[in-house]
Amino acid sequence: MKKLTIGTIKRRKNETPLVMITAYDALFARLLSQSADILLVGDSLNMSFGGNLDTLSITMDQMIYHTNAVCNGAQDTFIITDMPFGSYTDEKIALDNAIRVYRETSADAIKIEGGADKASLIHHLTSNGIAVCGHIGLLPQAVRAEGGYKVKGKTEEEALSLIADAQAIEKAGAFIIVIEGVKADVATRVAQSVSIPLIGIGAGNGVDGQVLVFSDMLGLYEPFVPKFVKQYMNGAKKVKEAANAYKIEVQNREFPNENYIY
Repeated sequence: MKKLTIGTIKRRKNETPLVMITAYDALFARLLSQSADILLVGDSLNMSFGGNLDTLSITMDQMIYHTNAVCNGAQDTFIITDMPFGSYTDEKIALDNAIRVYRETSADAIKIEGGADKASLIHHLTSNGIAVCGHIGLLPQAVRAEGGYKVKGKTEEEALSLIADAQAIEKAGAFIIVIEGVKADVATRVAQSVSIPLIGIGAGNGVDGQVLVFSDMLGLYEPFVPKFVKQYMNGAKKVKEAANAYKIEVQNREFPNENYIY
């Protein structure tokens, strides 16, 4: 599959939905790149792989490490990396950290959480050669400030605010936006209000593509399954069964047999 460019991504608006999947290492990046248009190195790895309760404690160094791993495993796939909490508190800090991503990895773009309040910051980045993916709706990095993960778009006021957020981000130069945890009908209205693709996660089917955390999609993450996640396999069960089969064969001296020795 030919690697997408920002131009081809933008032209997918209102066409075949874009497929985005998270990836955190070279192994899964290589496997997932066969199906994904875009791989997102999400700060969600802090929870699914780091075992933390939220995304907030992951650092720029960690994000760069994982971004490099994903870039190594999927050299022909468009890759976006999350800017972690605290890495874009003002324009200078944001640009310095975004430049680090570009200099130290092969990522194609970075992702920033926030709506109209981040428009000037996004404009500053895009004006300095940084490709930016926006992120509106439920913002995981704001979980402590908001007292939990709360679905957005439940009122007309929230719907209009989300539309204003998307339009401000587009005007600032973002080429794509992730919309998370938003009522489906409202997400559809938001998608129709902008000319760049809107990628949904827990935001219904009226948008321009979907993203899922790969460990959720594959049924590998057991502690919690969000309502919007469809598990396309029971990965945790399969891993446990395989590990137990290995255990039994080792204990019974069935492995390694003559097929697996020199």
